[in-house]
Amino acid sequence: MIESELRNSTTEEVVAELRRRSSFVMVSHVKPDGDTLGAGLALGIALRRMGKRVAYFQQDPVPRNLRFLPDTEFVARELPADLPPDTLFVFCDMSDYSRAGEFLPKIEREHMLDIDHHLGNSHFGAFNYVIPSECSTGTTVMHLLRGLGVEVDKAIATCILTTIMTDTGGFMHSNTSPEVLELSAELMRLGADKEQITEEIFANKRVAATRLLGRIVDEMQFAHDGRYCWSHVDDAMLAQTGADGEDTEDIVNTLRGQEGVEVAALFKAYDGEIRVSLRSNGRVNVQAAAATLGGGGHFRASGLTYVGSLDDAFAAVDRALVAQGL
Repeated sequence: MIESELRNSTTEEVVAELRRRSSFVMVSHVKPDGDTLGAGLALGIALRRMGKRVAYFQQDPVPRNLRFLPDTEFVARELPADLPPDTLFVFCDMSDYSRAGEFLPKIEREHMLDIDHHLGNSHFGAFNYVIPSECSTGTTVMHLLRGLGVEVDKAIATCILTTIMTDTGGFMHSNTSPEVLELSAELMRLGADKEQITEEIFANKRVAATRLLGRIVDEMQFAHDGRYCWSHVDDAMLAQTGADGEDTEDIVNTLRGQEGVEVAALFKAYDGEIRVSLRSNGRVNVQAAAATLGGGGHFRASGLTYVGSLDDAFAAVDRALVAQGL
């Protein structure tokens, strides 16, 4: 790919393209979280109010804790059969097209808009609106909503605040800047219910999820003088506790929160693959470590999928982290 193809699009360029097109498909990544889904829903709702045709594609079902978001009843794995030729596919919160999953048909690059805030985004679209300084893809979308002149009502505000609270860990992470708090206050004044979002995403845990957390904590291991903590979850542990993949969300932050831990990893070995979630206190760049193994994300929060055995995954991630100064 030549350098000119990797150029980031301006707000004005993206807004003009959004105005020009008549039809859109908002695309979320596999194993969706509040940022990929909330960002797509917010922009989709705004475009529908402009008279545009909007569909939502997501390979995996909407997670239980995100079903409160408006328009989630329209999210589907199947694409409408009668999409117009000028349909623009809007990929939210993914650094590479493949993160949309195997069920999305091949899309020509000229019909792709890539909206993201991840370091190392591959700029895979004809239009790439990537702002790594933003705390979430949802706050990146806010620039487009303002450019479009769309009124941010309760539904849109709820979606955007959900992206913020997801990616700041409920305002606990270091990306919670004064600007993020100011925007969050504005969104609350516009109708976003912070208490509902907190309850749904962070507080409303299933008993099975708590049982699974106990099993994962039992498996915790420490290395590098206690600076590194890791654990794993597999199919057997899910079956024993009655939990599922959704119940593993945020557990890696519990590992990172142990005294003296600078980096944590949770190895998720189920459904026929090994996915690894990485978290850092800020000294070690886990995005760079994940990138050496085909993953990506942010300086403090990243992930990857490992092909091989679980023991090999343990060793490979350890080497990658050590190379980054662990």
